[in-house]
Amino acid sequence: MKVATAQLPALADEDRVLVTDHGVIVLDGATAHDPAMPAAHEYVDTLGAELRSRIDRPGDLRGILAEAIAATADHLQLHSGIAPSSTVALLRVCDNITEILTLGDSPVIVGRADNGFDIVTDTRLDDLHLPESTQYRNRLASGSGYDETHRGLLRVLQRKQRERRNHADGYWIAETDPDSAYHAVTARYPVESVPWVVLATDGAASPLAPMETSWPDIAKMDAAGLRQLLERGRHWEANHDPDGQIQPRSKRHDDMTIAVALP
Repeated sequence: MKVATAQLPALADEDRVLVTDHGVIVLDGATAHDPAMPAAHEYVDTLGAELRSRIDRPGDLRGILAEAIAATADHLQLHSGIAPSSTVALLRVCDNITEILTLGDSPVIVGRADNGFDIVTDTRLDDLHLPESTQYRNRLASGSGYDETHRGLLRVLQRKQRERRNHADGYWIAETDPDSAYHAVTARYPVESVPWVVLATDGAASPLAPMETSWPDIAKMDAAGLRQLLERGRHWEANHDPDGQIQPRSKRHDDMTIAVALP
C-alpha cells in the first residue's frame, strides 16, 4: 500500500496521522472551547500509539478501537464527561479486503473501479441539531464574525454536546468508553475494487468544496501536492472567508490533515 500524507496545523495542533504496513490512522482531537475541558494533545498522542500497535493484527476494527480507547483512558487516568475526545478514521488493507471505520466527523472517501466514489462518514453530531449550532452559523453568515458572543455560544454548545456524548440519543466519539467503538460507521470492500482511499479531518475537507477540487483529483496527489492543497485551503479561508460568512465554521482556521492511500 502506498500512502501520501500532509498536515497543516492551526493553533490547536490536535490532528494526528499515522501509517503502518497495512493501515492508516487519522485522529482529530476536539478543541476545548469550554475552559472546563482539557486539551486533546496527550489524548490523541496516546490513542494514536495504541491504535498503531494494534491495527495491523487480525480482528474486527471496532474491537481494536475499543481496546485502544480502554488502554488510553487507563494510561491517562481519564474520567468520562471531563475527558478529551477525538474523531477516528481508520483504513486497513489485509487479506484482500479494504476495511474502513469512522467515528466522528472525519470522512473517508473510497474510490470505486467505475471512477465513482463512496463517502463513509458519521453525521450523528450534526444530526443533534442543537440550537446553539444553528445560532452560531447564522450569526457568522450575517457577518457577526468571531466575536465574544460567538465564543460564548461555542462554550454552551460544547457543554450540551458533552451531555449527549456516547449516549444512544446522542452521538458517539472516542473518549473513555470503549463501547463507543462498536457504534462506529464501517465499510468493507474487495481490494481489487478500490483504486484509492482518502482520509481527512473536517478541517481539511471543508475548504475543498468552495475550491471545487474533486476527490478523484486529490487521490492522484503526492505528499507535496497534498501540502499545496492544504495551503490553498488555508489561503482561501484567510483571504476569501476570514469571518466565516461563506462557509460558517466554529473557528477561522482548523487543523488540516489528509492522507491518500493506494491499496
